[in-house]
Amino acid sequence: MITVMSLGGSIVAPNGVDEDYLRQFLSLADRLLLEDDERKFIIVVGGGGPARSWQRAYRNLARLPSDDEADWIGIMATRLNARLVKALMGDWCPEDVVTDPSRISSFNGRVLVAAGWKPGFSSDYDAVILAERFNASSVINLSNIEQVYTGDPRENPDAKPIGSISWADYIRMVGDEWAPGKNVPFDPVASRHAAGIGMKVLFAAGRNLDNLEKIIRGGDFLGTLIG
Repeated sequence: MITVMSLGGSIVAPNGVDEDYLRQFLSLADRLLLEDDERKFIIVVGGGGPARSWQRAYRNLARLPSDDEADWIGIMATRLNARLVKALMGDWCPEDVVTDPSRISSFNGRVLVAAGWKPGFSSDYDAVILAERFNASSVINLSNIEQVYTGDPRENPDAKPIGSISWADYIRMVGDEWAPGKNVPFDPVASRHAAGIGMKVLFAAGRNLDNLEKIIRGGDFLGTLIG
């Protein structure tokens, strides 16, 4: 049984590294892996605060900023965060950090950690590709908000949380174009691919680890089902 998680960089490193969160996340992973010898995790880590800070500096300072270069800067941040998570996983994760999900179809150990791949999309797309390659039916997307909303609740007080939404309606709501650092619940490029292969995304707050445990165990959870 393989569980694929897209772990938002805004949780791992909102500004600096959130050591308390990682300590609790690792404790949950240890407990779940120890109780079930068949359980495996694929964890794709995002760029978070470092990605956006470095991308902002690039756009402010570059004479002719390009989206590709901004994407590469964000990708490097995902790889730094992923390397930290991989190192903290210890013996659970003997493989190196995956940076090209199209070239892997098996792995040793119980945990595989992945990072950003190439320009044109976020690490969410990498998670969908890995879930497809390892025959997982869904991706757990862990963000810094609990649910997908009808609008940005920070800007629109009338925005409502959504319990479930089709891919067509979700893509219509967030658009289908990618831009480096784009702040949407789930990457539009990843969304199009997930919709095309019939994959679901379970969107939830990554800091609510009790809720994450319910998702992994197949129970009722607070979040949004996309697909």
